Amino acid sequence: MKSTLQRTNDFREITFGRRSVKLYDPEVKISREEMSEILEGATRAPSSVNLQPWRFLVIESPEGKEKLAELARFNKTQVLTSSAVIAVFVDMNNVEYMDEIFGKAVELGYMPQEVKDMQLSAVKPYYNNLPPAALHDVNFIDAGLVSMQLMLVARAYGYDTNPIGGYERIK
Repeated sequence: MKSTLQRTNDFREITFGRRSVKLYDPEVKISREEMSEILEGATRAPSSVNLQPWRFLVIESPEGKEKLAELARFNKTQVLTSSAVIAVFVDMNNVEYMDEIFGKAVELGYMPQEVKDMQLSAVKPYYNNLPPAALHDVNFIDAGLVSMQLMLVARAYGYDTNPIGGYERIK
């Protein structure tokens, strides 16, 4: 649902004005440009060792939302009336991108080369030896952070959201 709020940087309005919407105006469409900006803003969320384990899938076609609605037992109305559903996934193999992520940070001047080298030598072996349950927990905390940031950025753009945690798992 497009709220009466227009784009804002008013932190108090963004945080205290955010609410979970149960029925959206199906006529409201988020442009690709705005969706890209919202996702970009969301990815500024912190993540453990900056590994950014999140992956997004934007579902905006009526056909895609119809399929998804069958999995969202208690949230079908939200899925079907929303402009888009953004599924947030975690990449459990995100440690494989550590060199690339840290290399980009060095390239952009966010991290000195010696910090990258130190991080890789200390953190990579640690992550490679984490028990699967511990890696799961770290990645899901990071997914929660990016999900909350996504909802706040959407609010700053004047859109309301509804987190959906419950869905039918296909085995």
